[in-house]
Amino acid sequence: MTDPDAPVSVFRLDPELADAVVSGGADRQAEAELADQVATVLPWHAAVPPEVAGHLTRLVRHLGGDDALLRWLDEHPGRPRVAARLYWLVGLLDQVSGQKAVVTALREVRERTRYPPGLERYLPPDTDSSTLASVGEQIEEILGDDRPDDAVAVALATTDLLREVLPRAVELDPQLRGVADGLEQVQRGIETAREAGAPS
Repeated sequence: MTDPDAPVSVFRLDPELADAVVSGGADRQAEAELADQVATVLPWHAAVPPEVAGHLTRLVRHLGGDDALLRWLDEHPGRPRVAARLYWLVGLLDQVSGQKAVVTALREVRERTRYPPGLERYLPPDTDSSTLASVGEQIEEILGDDRPDDAVAVALATTDLLREVLPRAVELDPQLRGVADGLEQVQRGIETAREAGAPS
């Protein structure tokens, strides 16, 4: 979770825009404006004031859940799409971080390269069931600090690391094959989101 001492500006969700989207009365421009606000607020979701949390909860419920929220954000180029695709990676990291085969494979990789390129400041010194999840948390923090370029850079360095880790993890646990197969899509999604343009 990001530092609760966030600037007040990141806590803004226009209630009229939220009402319009939830009621089905928003045009494309209004949806895009709300999506940008949601993408700004999302990294601070655990620290937002109750009023903002309420608007966000209504929107998530209207769209059909957290996954649907990310799909909705992904429809809007720029900050929303970048945020959505970074959160898909964060979710993947949470999913695999505690898998025994992944931890073993990550240890083997780190025996060769303790801190892979681009992750020197982000990988903790120990390799355990929380290591990859902690990198996901830091990606979220960087996004919350309004540094999308840095968040993307760390995310892509992380996917490069996973491309080394997951083949060995699949050897140890074939049930992880689906995760390995989906990694390329996640990585390419982050690359193309940034290529399409994002806030500077």
